[in-house]
Amino acid sequence: MNYELKDFDAIRPYSDGEVRQAMNELLADRQFNQVLNGFTPWLPEWLRNGVLKAANVGVDTVMQFQLRFMKPVAKFILKRGSTGYDFQYEGISPGEERYTFVSNHRDIVLDSTFLSVFLNDAGFPTTCEIAIGDNLIIYPWIRILVRLNKSFLVERSLPLRQQLASSKLMSEYMHYAINVKKENIWIAQREGRAKDSDDRTQESVLKMMAMGGEGTPIERLKDLHIVPLTISYEYDPCDYLKAKEFQLKRDIPGWKKSKQDDLENMKTGILGKKGRISYYASPCINAWLDELATLPKTELYREIARRLDADIHRQYQLFPSNYVAEDLLTGVPHYAERYTHKEKLAFEKYIRSRLKLIDIENKDEAFLRERMLTMYANPLRNRRAALQAK
Repeated sequence: MNYELKDFDAIRPYSDGEVRQAMNELLADRQFNQVLNGFTPWLPEWLRNGVLKAANVGVDTVMQFQLRFMKPVAKFILKRGSTGYDFQYEGISPGEERYTFVSNHRDIVLDSTFLSVFLNDAGFPTTCEIAIGDNLIIYPWIRILVRLNKSFLVERSLPLRQQLASSKLMSEYMHYAINVKKENIWIAQREGRAKDSDDRTQESVLKMMAMGGEGTPIERLKDLHIVPLTISYEYDPCDYLKAKEFQLKRDIPGWKKSKQDDLENMKTGILGKKGRISYYASPCINAWLDELATLPKTELYREIARRLDADIHRQYQLFPSNYVAEDLLTGVPHYAERYTHKEKLAFEKYIRSRLKLIDIENKDEAFLRERMLTMYANPLRNRRAALQAK
């Protein structure tokens, strides 16, 4: 089927011709302005004024919005919230090819935002379109903002029949974005973040991507030029919030996050300290997909997910926090040569400080501590397993 842009109006980002009206609607939204005022005090005056000026003058395309509005803010977040960052992409090149980056998920907002900045800085011809769950579209202004920032919507919580149709539409849009619009795409390897940092690709994500395009499942996936992307944080600003969720889910049957919880996670992730940040793009999986062509469908997606995970796990950037966490959990200093005594004491102090931030009834400190340590140990465990299996 030959699609046109209008066929995807229900989920697609804004096109260049829609930017000016969307900007006007955004700036006229009272709640957006309240949120902007709440977030911008931590921005220096020159950047805050520049952001507002960029919002009003000379922004007529999506790329202009990203480069004049989003990129300066993202750069400031990196400068303020990290102690350094790097983007390694030896497996791909900034040429004519477009890629679908499938990554582990560390931050609701920043994973894809940072990737767009890194792609632009590295000379790639475009940034990336972003798959975002509509459960995060809590208010009308968020819908406008994310669509301005190249986001397309993943419709969730639909009845089964509607969910299948929605997944098909999203898959067709991804193929359209790669091959017609010539855009890169970012999508998380699973719905939501892995709260314990045990990053695993959901087969359903791969099956969705193979619903669009033409040919065999292998040919449809090759059409998207999938690149495994590994995101590593030294510190997770939301670690204590995730630990809190673990206890609430354990103690309260049916507990679910509220809209306010989602906002708190977004704000904490944006403003919190992250330490060092590393992004690593592995080679496109087209290099090995054909090796799996004879597998039955019941095994195909499982094996693709396994190989994707191995690619992601092998490229984790590990920090003293990961090694200390593993040794504290096992009670055996297997990795003592990977950190100093001072670094161990600093991490233990950090964990104690995060525990103090958790304010819930019947606070189970031993359980919460174990959950947080596991978050930091799992990247090490997964990398170790991936390297041993290679």
